[in-house]
Amino acid sequence: MSFTVFLGNLPVWVTADDIQSWLTAENLVADHIKVIRNPETQESKGFAFIEAPNQEEMNSIIRRFDRAPLEDRLLRANPAQPPKGKTGAPMPRPAFGASAPAMAGAAGAPQGMGGAAGLAQRNRRGGKKHRKGRPDGPPSAFAEELAKAL
Repeated sequence: MSFTVFLGNLPVWVTADDIQSWLTAENLVADHIKVIRNPETQESKGFAFIEAPNQEEMNSIIRRFDRAPLEDRLLRANPAQPPKGKTGAPMPRPAFGASAPAMAGAAGAPQGMGGAAGLAQRNRRGGKKHRKGRPDGPPSAFAEELAKAL
């Protein structure tokens, strides 16, 4: 079981060593500290994760640092949540042996946009107004005759 604390609203100058020294000053223990940084600039993104050895230590870290003042801001500390996909939900895992095109259609990817997956995708985007006049299937005989007449 993971006992990880999310520590947010940090100034960009804060390092893992700074956090470690704060914990030591408060007689708190951390197994690992990771300050999250921008991969291109290496500047802190303003949050870190602290792995505590047990539930009690995790709760002590949260009690001490949640809403603690630092410079002109209040820190945020709470239990870390598992990572989510871009939509906020866990990413679906492909079935064993399924091919990529089959999974793309099943997962509602924009391939073709037909069937129930396409209908659900169109409804998420606001319905018919976003279809820009494109019919869902082949034109009917009536539509073909109308096109000839016009």
